Amino acid sequence: MGIADQFKDKAQELADQSKKNVGEKKGQPRERTSDASERARGKARDAAQGARDRYDDET
Repeated sequence: MGIADQFKDKAQELADQSKKNVGEKKGQPRERTSDASERARGKARDAAQGARDRYDDET
């Protein structure tokens, strides 16, 4: 096997490995985004509740 063939084989191996890794990790960014969105909504709810509590205390 020549050097060129070795490079082609290695390049193909790395391309296949990359495609496999992308396929396995495809859903993870959505999960992270979903978690971040939920945390943001929770903070907004907490802030709104705090504002309502302060308003109720003033009246």
